Amino acid sequence: MALAESPTSSRKRKKESPTSSRAFATLRPLSGKVALVTGSSEGIGAGIALEFAKGGADVCINCNSKDEEAEQVAAQCREQGVRSIYSKADVSDRRAVEEMFEKILKELGPVDIVVTNAMTSKRVGILETEFQDLKRCVEIGVYGVFHCIQIGAKQMLAAGKKGSLVHLGSPHVYWPCKECIDYNTTKAASDNLVLSAANELMWKGIRVNIVLPGWTYTQGEVRLYGQEQLDRQAQKMPLNRLAYTEDIGRAVMWVCSEEASFVVGATIKVDGGAFIETGPSWIAPPRERG
Repeated sequence: MALAESPTSSRKRKKESPTSSRAFATLRPLSGKVALVTGSSEGIGAGIALEFAKGGADVCINCNSKDEEAEQVAAQCREQGVRSIYSKADVSDRRAVEEMFEKILKELGPVDIVVTNAMTSKRVGILETEFQDLKRCVEIGVYGVFHCIQIGAKQMLAAGKKGSLVHLGSPHVYWPCKECIDYNTTKAASDNLVLSAANELMWKGIRVNIVLPGWTYTQGEVRLYGQEQLDRQAQKMPLNRLAYTEDIGRAVMWVCSEEASFVVGATIKVDGGAFIETGPSWIAPPRERG
């Protein structure tokens, strides 16, 4: 499986991707840590899992449907010299999440890091949105986040660990886009849930933060928009490209490392400057960019 390949040539892609960020992973800042990344069979979740592996963490890959892809991501993680397993689980199912954490405890040890990334969405307008689709989005993106944060935090505390919980947010919490009501609503609710958890768990030594990706090049986006449209939109961005999955993965790795030990309850945007305040700066620039 090709993971989130860039639309540009490999030479250009390598030039655009800063080597200093790669250097941090070579320090193995997550060595000895055990991490779970939900929704990590492809896209941003897979990118985070691979950066964790490069940083020295043992990783549990999770998804609910793409078994082959998830197993391949786990294999790629193991190539970095770490342990990696795959746990198939619907994060909206409380018992399935409990069993996933039991499997992690048995095969890898208690978690140090939990990343809530799993999500679903039907891109249609409010007049066409089926209630069941909205409900399903909330079940995965809110209830699933609650299950993983609560059960993960309990496992950390039982093991005497001061861990890190990271939620993948969205700029659409502040800028609700069209034909995305299920996603916009769910991300807004989960943001408040996560920050509420941060306000409680920090007193127990567990750091909770949000990493907010900008528009990221993934195979999911290619399926949704098509390669040609993504290439056009990338040129409108302030840095003339979309994010790559490793851009997001490196940011999450840093947030979970000791280098960020004083970062709690933060929302860190990794968007290449696309969203300043609450408006997308690439839609109507006030002047031509130099």
